[in-house]
Amino acid sequence: MSAQATFAESLTRRSSRYLETVAACGPLPALLVALGGAGVGFFLWYVAITHVRVLEAGGDITFVLAMAAGLALSFGGWVAYAEYFAHRAGVGAVTALRWDSVSWAMLALFPAGTFLPLGLGAPARAAAVAAALFAFVKIIVGSRFVQTVRDVLVIFIFTRISIIAVAELAAAMIGQRAGLHVAESTNPLLAVWGRWDAVHYLDIAKNGYYGFDMAFFPLYPLLIRFVGAFVGNDLLAGMIVSNVAFFFGLLFCYKLVEHQFDRAVAYRTVFYISIFPTAVFFSTVYTESLFFALTVASFYYIREHKWVAAGVLGGLAALTRVEGVLLFVPYAIEVFTSSGGVPWERRFSNEAERVRVFAGAALIPLGLAAYMAWLWVLRGDPLYFSHVQSHWNRHLAWPYESVWNTIHAIGAAKVASTASGQVIELFFTAMMIAIFLTGFRYLRPSLWAYMALSILVPMSTSSLMSMPRFALVLFPMFIILALWGKRPWVNNAIVAFSLPLLGLFTVLFADWYWVA
Repeated sequence: MSAQATFAESLTRRSSRYLETVAACGPLPALLVALGGAGVGFFLWYVAITHVRVLEAGGDITFVLAMAAGLALSFGGWVAYAEYFAHRAGVGAVTALRWDSVSWAMLALFPAGTFLPLGLGAPARAAAVAAALFAFVKIIVGSRFVQTVRDVLVIFIFTRISIIAVAELAAAMIGQRAGLHVAESTNPLLAVWGRWDAVHYLDIAKNGYYGFDMAFFPLYPLLIRFVGAFVGNDLLAGMIVSNVAFFFGLLFCYKLVEHQFDRAVAYRTVFYISIFPTAVFFSTVYTESLFFALTVASFYYIREHKWVAAGVLGGLAALTRVEGVLLFVPYAIEVFTSSGGVPWERRFSNEAERVRVFAGAALIPLGLAAYMAWLWVLRGDPLYFSHVQSHWNRHLAWPYESVWNTIHAIGAAKVASTASGQVIELFFTAMMIAIFLTGFRYLRPSLWAYMALSILVPMSTSSLMSMPRFALVLFPMFIILALWGKRPWVNNAIVAFSLPLLGLFTVLFADWYWVA
């Protein structure tokens, strides 16, 4: 009884403190959040009467309950997020509440889709716009107080705008490569982003799996389908998923590197990633952005010893690309590595910690196992995703065979463009290996082990096809480059190498030439 009373008193004191803090903000922030809450409530009511049959006859009661729920969710979320933001940004609670209230006002746009003409404001599209503005304002506010967000946001905006502009101009002024090509959109501004493998992901999102599409893992097309239900266009949805994932991947990468080295190294790391010659794929309908975000985030939580979070993200990475299962190796290395003077054995002396460690370890391969189980049911072959790679002349082989096959293809090529593509793939593979061999000693064992495996696995497919694109997600390589980049001449060399090739590869991609 006394424990219940103590809990009730604690809850009462906490609620009173929250109310005092909200009151100190003044009426305007509370009004903005109330407007957002009304928008959320209206959206909940709309969903209830259009999609939940049991609530169709609720009438006014359903509307009142939905509005109350919307207001409760908005005010509760406002206070909870402001508390988190105040802690992360090092500002007062009142300051956090005032600045964050603007983002909640964006949710007032939810009802717009029911009043505007269908082409301009379908309910689902209005909800997507409201959610996008909500997130955008939060990022802008975050950049106002947090240098990490500000650094990443500046890099993200300027590199993405430049890449998108170059791709659009190339498609409009140069024209497509000769031949028949798939047009994923009648809008030329969107169609440029639906090249090559993007066609497979969009087809899976629209029609499900069949044929050779089973070589592509399901998480990315599932996200496209989900977002596409709101924005009404799968190609646009894919671009949204890719660019949002890339932004958060850069944030996690920045924090991961900053914790191990310093802010300058972190800044150069995310900058070099953003201007790498094949960085155009971070904004296209490809898995690079999502896989990069999930692997870096998993690494971040591995280093923070938050094992379950690391396992969940690692499992999602393995559901995005088969290489995600490689995260199990750095996970195990970090588990058995002493940290901060604390021996690793202590992790297994506490039962709760032991459960978290084993749970996280089991979750990483779960993504791959789930897809294999689905293929087993559907095709009777859990490794069908690997066997179907023969369509692209890939099969399991020793790594040196892929190098030899590429050299042989260069010598046998009768068309200059074919030979050039093979030379590019061979060059980037050699570059990745050279950077690893000369710089792995600067990295923790978990990072260099992951880098070595991430190079070795694609080289073991008898082909170096797409190696320049695979280098994009090899974030330990960029950490090494960032460490070297503290010397001005090295930094200048990296930038001078990356930017011209980034422009060239973006033009080639936009005009249906094979890049990676």
